[in-house]
Amino acid sequence: CKCPLAVKTSPMSGTLFLSFVALLAQVSFGSSEGDAVTVSHTVEVARLRSEIAQLRQLLDAKATPSDASERRLLVDPGATEGITLPSGALTKLSVDNAMLRKYEHWQKQYTDLKGAMDSLWLILCGAMVMFMHPGFAMLETGCSRAKNAQSVLFKNLLNVTVGSLAWYIFGFAFAYGGPFEDNGTYLYNGFIGAKGFAGHAFLKEDDTGNMAISPGTSTMLTWFFQWAFCTAAATIVSGAVAQRVKSPAYAIYAFLMAGFIYPVVVAWTWNNGWIMKVTNVGYMDFAGSGVVHLTGGIGALTGAFILGPRINWHPDDPAFHPHNVPLVVLGTFILWFGWYGFNCGSTLGLHDAGTGALAAQVAMNTTVAASTGGIVVFAIRYAKLRKYDVPAMCNGILGGLVSITAGCGNVETGSALTIGFLGGIIYMGSSMLVEKAGIDDPVDASSVHGACGIWGLVAAALFDWGNGFDHFHGWDGFTCMKNDDGSCRTGIGGTALGVNIAMALVIMTWVGFLSTLIFLALQFTGLLRVEPAKEKKGADETSHSPSKAYNFSS
Repeated sequence: CKCPLAVKTSPMSGTLFLSFVALLAQVSFGSSEGDAVTVSHTVEVARLRSEIAQLRQLLDAKATPSDASERRLLVDPGATEGITLPSGALTKLSVDNAMLRKYEHWQKQYTDLKGAMDSLWLILCGAMVMFMHPGFAMLETGCSRAKNAQSVLFKNLLNVTVGSLAWYIFGFAFAYGGPFEDNGTYLYNGFIGAKGFAGHAFLKEDDTGNMAISPGTSTMLTWFFQWAFCTAAATIVSGAVAQRVKSPAYAIYAFLMAGFIYPVVVAWTWNNGWIMKVTNVGYMDFAGSGVVHLTGGIGALTGAFILGPRINWHPDDPAFHPHNVPLVVLGTFILWFGWYGFNCGSTLGLHDAGTGALAAQVAMNTTVAASTGGIVVFAIRYAKLRKYDVPAMCNGILGGLVSITAGCGNVETGSALTIGFLGGIIYMGSSMLVEKAGIDDPVDASSVHGACGIWGLVAAALFDWGNGFDHFHGWDGFTCMKNDDGSCRTGIGGTALGVNIAMALVIMTWVGFLSTLIFLALQFTGLLRVEPAKEKKGADETSHSPSKAYNFSS
């Protein structure tokens, strides 16, 4: 489940040292002058008494007087808090009870610390994912024509603001709201959540009227981190429909995408919906090649197809090439930076060495795949043009990032290189096919996020670092998926591959069908596309104030 959970603790294994002290005390107190003992036994008793005396001196040195009925044992010589012990003899029972109370106190502090560390990690990573929106805005603006730059920026702002409200009112409840089955793992109806609309019951009052805070992480943390993913999925569509879609129409689509289309996909997958129970293997998508990117990519392809190309558009016409390559490069670097929050943050915590190592592995895989995808696309374009194609290289980097997003937590770095390499080739092939089909996608969103999203799902199962197709690691990270007896499950690698392919088809069908309905409804009502005269003149001049995104004369 891609959802931060409350941290659990384990019981105390025992207080062996103090038990040994009590045993020595019992030997000392139970000895008698009149006992018939051998010389060797007498020597042993003397030795034990000497050790007990030394231990008592140590305890006295660490104890501070409290009142007539208790003493306090300082566990650390420099500590200010101690363990309250009864006066008189130190019995095993009294010491164990005191240590148990202190242990429970330490465990609560440890749980609070882990919850705080996980919260800090996810808030930081969520903010990094949110910072991807400036990256999308710069990339899409640079790829568009200068006369529409302000219009593209406005739609990115609309996406975040409108999408955030949709996620708050409806989206989170549909995606993560429950109810769940009796075991608390699987979504009850398997299809959609039904609790938590508009933040309902995120906080609860205790008997005193104060807000009760649960141990571990909070629902608000889950809301924030997953909100960043939701708005990222919605903004993918804006680049594909740029320069000819009306702003109100895009706002409507963004609201429905963030409030219903995307959340249902999340409920099926990351919230343990029906797909997670089909084969008892589950759907492996660590950070969202399918859930986020394929969802956005199919929405982009559908919107670009129904809208039709820009007036007089031809892919070889320089007038339709990116007008500002520096913005394209800046946007790419910002997105690459934000991707570390996207992928590394999907560990959903950073409270121990295991999650730390996994986050580091994810970061390394992400870096290698992005670099490889960019180099591959650059080489292909150079072989064709004998010139350096910087925007294409940027899209190759993004294609590599999308390709590794599903499997970044369950593949080796060598596999990540291969995934990025093939991701670059798949991006190029898809881009050429979309272009030949006459679909005008100014930023290649459908190829970068759609085609590479499909490949990412396949690669996550195909390159899993388990023992061939016999073992499968998936969500278990560094270890294999296990049976109830602790042994590795066998023969499930092929099943995992089949589940991921099936889920890719399901996402494409769900998003494609609903997006088609929405865009066609907007088209039939005349709300979808700007008028030809305004499109030729440019949306900045006809619909925005100021009328120019760039004013070099001032």
